[in-house]
Formats: sequence, structure tokens, C-alpha cells
Amino acid sequence: MNTFYSNGKLLITAEYLVLDGAEALALPTKFGQSLTIQPNSENVLNWKSFNDKQELWLNASFKLKNNKLESEIENEITTRLASILNTARVMNPEFLKDHVGYTIKTHLDFPTNWGLGTSSTLINNIADWAEINPYKLLELTFGGSGYDIACASNNSPITYQLDKKLPIVKPVVFHPEFSENIYFVHLNQKQNSREGIAHYKSNTTDKTEAITALNTITKALLTCTDINVFNNLIEAHETIISDIIKLEPVKSALFPNFSGSIKSLGAWGGDFVMVTSKENPTTYFNLKGYYTILSYQDMIL
Repeated sequence: MNTFYSNGKLLITAEYLVLDGAEALALPTKFGQSLTIQPNSENVLNWKSFNDKQELWLNASFKLKNNKLESEIENEITTRLASILNTARVMNPEFLKDHVGYTIKTHLDFPTNWGLGTSSTLINNIADWAEINPYKLLELTFGGSGYDIACASNNSPITYQLDKKLPIVKPVVFHPEFSENIYFVHLNQKQNSREGIAHYKSNTTDKTEAITALNTITKALLTCTDINVFNNLIEAHETIISDIIKLEPVKSALFPNFSGSIKSLGAWGGDFVMVTSKENPTTYFNLKGYYTILSYQDMIL
């Protein structure tokens, strides 16, 4: 039996503009997804996916027909999964060539609506299994910048940058002295990253100045030792992104009377936001109907 594991991710800086070469700060999370493979005698790929509560949410079988894997029951999820596996087979013709059957089980550590990388952890695990480039597999299936793939296989904070579409991944030290004042609050809804990217790409204005400013903020955050300076940096970051994507920052839209700072992470409008607060903000957010609040120590690897 082989087991693969990939970390979840949070994009702290350069959301959207990472696609155009901005240097992003990204943090792998303590939550991720595993994939185990065991040969079986059925000459069929039996796929079982379990959520964070150990509940079976996908039970599918795939057979090789005309040199392609096809699901016995076709729906959006099985079609997408078959496409990923077939793309992996194109990238490595030796992958699943032996016609041996397998029982595959995936287990998520986090709820699917958290947005920590259900897709990227799957892509990275399949790429490891197939012994192929995970960034290329992502490009040919879901698309995106690839920072989530970098987090999947790194166990420390990283900076991530695209140079001529090639990823530059650098492990960095990022553990602010005031990390006990950093929290992650879920906004009770899942954001579709592909839709957010499409909206961003529709804006064709020159982003050179914004990229330079975000790179400066990313570097400053890595060495920041003062929570007030940290707050100023993330608020400046929110303003820059707001001007580009024409969306109101999350703090002014949802939490205008909050005494700390709030920053969107990844695609704006859903998933987690990063909150800095000198007092524990749990009561504040609970009263507003937000109950998923994790400390920095509980979330970040």
C-alpha cells in the first residue's frame, strides 16, 4: 500500500496578481488530504473519497476503455476525476499501464467548504503517484498560479512567484512575534477560485505599479515585528487589490466596527479571512454569525 499526503494552503499576499508575476507569501496548513493506493484483483479502479468526518462522499469505479479511463457512473465529479487521471496518463504513459486494479481512498482533514485546497491536494497527490510534474498537471486540469501546489509539498512558509510561467518557490521564515494575535475566520461560504481569476483577468489595465507595491509589502511582512506596522501593511494591501478588482474590502463591507485589521485571502468573497486583534475576537464574530475561528497556531503548519 502506498500513501501520499499534501498540505492545504492559505495565500497571505499577492492574491490575483501572483498570476502576473507578483511575489506571494503563502502558508501551508496543518490540514490537508491523503491518498492511499492498494492493488486489487478486479482490474478496476475503485475510488472512495472521505470527508473530514470520515463520511464517504464519492464512491466510483473506473475502467480502461480504448486506452482511456471511464467512469461506470458519469457525473460532473467522476468526469473531472477521470480527466485528471487520463491527463496524468498522457504525461506518463507508464502510469496505470499494467492493467492492475487498484482501490484508492482519499481522506480530507478539513471541511470541503473551507477552501484550503481540496483540488490542489488531490492534484499533488495524483502527480506524486504518477511521478509527473504537479504544476503541469494543474495547468492542464484546473489552472491557476500553482502556489497551492507549492504549499502542498512544502512544510514551511514560502514565497511563490511566476517567472515566464515557471514557478519560483523559496522557503522563508515567517512566524510573527505577535502570531497569538492572528486568527483565521471563515466567511460561511465557498468562493470559486476560477470565477475570481476570470473576473481579475477581464481587467486589462497595467498592473506593474501594483505588483511592485505588493512585492514590497510581501518582503516587509517577512521581517515585521510590530503588530501595528503589520496591520498597516495588510490594510494597504487590501486597498491595492480593491482598486484593481473593484470590490469593497471585506472589513468595510462586513465588519466596519471591528477594532483590528482584516485581510481577504485568495479569491475575495469567501473562504477564510486573516484577522489581527489584540483581544480574542471570537465573541465579536460569533455575535455576527461566524463560528469557524482558528488561531494561527491551530491553522498554520
